[in-house]
Amino acid sequence: MWNIDIKKLALALACTSSSTLMAQVGDARNDFAIGVTGGVNMSSVSFNPSVKQGSLMGKNAGITLRYTCEKYITAVCAIQLECNYATQGWKEIADETTATFSKTMNYLQFPLLARLAWGRERKGAQGYIVLGPQMGILLSESQTMDSDWKPEDRTHTYQYSHDADNKLDYGITAGAGMEVSSPKLGHFQLEARYYYGLRDFYDNSSKGYFGRSGHSAITFKVGYLFDILKTKNPNIR
Repeated sequence: MWNIDIKKLALALACTSSSTLMAQVGDARNDFAIGVTGGVNMSSVSFNPSVKQGSLMGKNAGITLRYTCEKYITAVCAIQLECNYATQGWKEIADETTATFSKTMNYLQFPLLARLAWGRERKGAQGYIVLGPQMGILLSESQTMDSDWKPEDRTHTYQYSHDADNKLDYGITAGAGMEVSSPKLGHFQLEARYYYGLRDFYDNSSKGYFGRSGHSAITFKVGYLFDILKTKNPNIR
């Protein structure tokens, strides 16, 4: 008797839970797309003590994997994983001359992003936003300076003779873009994104020189994705 009642109760709870979950989920999707992106980074570094600098231009290119799970009200919800090769760093500028010093740092980056889009999914245009954490691994670094750049005349000189102490970088990235889709050709993207690094690449302990040395970058890029899986639903436009 008790066994039967327990089974009935478990079944009722399962049905109730399923109904609740179904009520919370929007119009289901099962779309998977893969593609490539490429563009430029405009990067700088937040130093403390501060260092006078401008933006360093570098490249950004990689692979994108996107899984679209549902359309909730008007927003198409997806999760996006990327693997990008990105050049970051900074460029210092002298006040008295046109001489510059540049530090280039090449990273392999892994953003994991939530994506919300509004508009046409299969044929036409949609706008979207992305937001999420990003991790990076420093692969290499190099520096260049003009012949008339004089490190001894600078207020801070630690960065001229020291490579990064921390090879692992992480932070938050967010962006917005426009995507134009075609059932036969795929998805074409234009996007702008901002990255704020939370970890310092120089030692920020009491023994370190800089209390803060975190990356920031604005990225402009284009992308192309093609569908591997597409939800079979004639109402999706």
